[in-house]
Order: sequence, then structure tokens, then C-alpha cells
Amino acid sequence: MGNRAEIDSSQCKGCGYCKVSCPRSCIELSKKINAQGYNYAEFVGEGRCVACGICFYVCPEPGAITVIKEQKK
Repeated sequence: MGNRAEIDSSQCKGCGYCKVSCPRSCIELSKKINAQGYNYAEFVGEGRCVACGICFYVCPEPGAITVIKEQKK
């Protein structure tokens, strides 16, 4: 599956901090809304994500973003 950011859409408030801070443009705001009425962030960087963790650190919602780094064999 590769490196990726898993975003819990139910916790996302759509602030966009993760989107603007991602150096590889791996996150976009969805056109869909979550149960709270926000356009939530979605990971769209398949094959581009380097698992730097910037999105995790800038997110104001604890636990909304988890960064997964693929282990090389």
C-alpha cells in the first residue's frame, strides 16, 4: 500500500492545514461533507507520500490523522 496518511473523516473539521502544508500535495478537501457538516480532508497521494508527518503535526484535531510509513523488507 505504501506510505500514506489515514484521515478520520468524522474528526476532521476541514481547516485545510494538512492540505496546505503537505510538500507532496497528497491531501485534498473533499466535496462531500461529514456528519458535522465539514468538507473533510482526504488522502489522494498514492505513490507520492513520503510519510514526513507534517500533516499529523499541523492538525489541530488529536487523532484525526495517522501517518503510516511502509516498512522496507
